[in-house]
Amino acid sequence: MSIGTGIVLFVIGAVLTFALNVQVAWIDLHLVGGLLMGAGALVFLLGIIFMLRKRQSVTTVHSSVDPNSGESIAQRRTAVTNDLDTP
Repeated sequence: MSIGTGIVLFVIGAVLTFALNVQVAWIDLHLVGGLLMGAGALVFLLGIIFMLRKRQSVTTVHSSVDPNSGESIAQRRTAVTNDLDTP
């Protein structure tokens, strides 16, 4: 989601900076467009970095019956892996 948001911000900033030839007295559209393009690039790069650092968790459930008492036994193990840690 953040990658798409970064692209949208960058495109809106580029349109404000390069495609519009409108002069408004109370706002500088070229400055706003430049700020939006910078923010879009930053959000895009952060989205790429966070996507690469995504963690994955695997939960394993082992169920059995105790032969002495007849009770059900369940063991649950969760392993969290980080994609950066794997070779």
